[in-house]
Amino acid sequence: MKINDELKLVEIFCCSDDFTQLFDESFRQFLLAKEVDKKKVNQPSLSNSEIMTIVIFYHLSGFKCFMYYYVHFVLPRLRTYFPNLVSYNRFVELMPRVNFYLFAFINLCRLGAKTGIYYLDSAKIAVCHNLRIHSNKVFKGIAKRGKTSTGWFYGMKLHLIINHVGEVLAFWLTPGNVSDNDTNVVLTMCKTLLGKLFGDKGYISHQLSEKLLLQGLTLFTKLRKNMKNKLIEHSDKLLLKKRGVIESVFDILKSICDIEHTRHRSPANAIVNLWAGLAAYTFCDQLPSIRCFLELQSRQLAKVI
Repeated sequence: MKINDELKLVEIFCCSDDFTQLFDESFRQFLLAKEVDKKKVNQPSLSNSEIMTIVIFYHLSGFKCFMYYYVHFVLPRLRTYFPNLVSYNRFVELMPRVNFYLFAFINLCRLGAKTGIYYLDSAKIAVCHNLRIHSNKVFKGIAKRGKTSTGWFYGMKLHLIINHVGEVLAFWLTPGNVSDNDTNVVLTMCKTLLGKLFGDKGYISHQLSEKLLLQGLTLFTKLRKNMKNKLIEHSDKLLLKKRGVIESVFDILKSICDIEHTRHRSPANAIVNLWAGLAAYTFCDQLPSIRCFLELQSRQLAKVI
């Protein structure tokens, strides 16, 4: 394993271990005294932070099959880092234990800075091929049919908000039939944001724009052919044209972090895979951004002044 990979593995473990320790200490305050005094029974040999580290590092390792990654990479090569490794089948059974830990870890420790310039979009998370929709039983009652610009799919939708430097600010997972401009979803994701929000035509909604404006967030979208043109500032128009930055983020999440595949056999482990992929993205050294574009724009404005 390369030195950079070792450093990344150690970084992920340190962040995960610090978080789990603080989280467990805070959580014990809400437990009853009798529950705290009970002896620990059937505790796994791997800690929650170790499970989180192994799952998150998988999405940065380049492997596309978790079983092959664990059997042929983790067990023979990472034994020195994790001396209490268990078998693959046992590890799959332990993965749901860190489901909530991963969700809280991203929300409390790995979200980006609020810069005032944000991009909003959603991506499909298909759970099976369209020809196998009727035979899919793993996600029965969870996944729904939805439609995107590329066609119909069966699965869920990942709604995402990033800032102009590619950092994740908010995310939300819904069934596939939930529209992009769903008021409850967008308002929940944007409740702490102020500034400018840029989206595609799927977010055109007069009601949504008014409610966001009351929260201090201005929504900018492209217009449909049957809509009247609206005057906006030239800088906002240029920022709207840079909306492709969030498409690059989704491309990294799907191609590198591997958040979407159709080999899941458990809904709980599928969600673990999704949260781990998002967490892995926050550990990437380089993220898509329009920082250089904004710096160049500010220099040009300074010359004019």
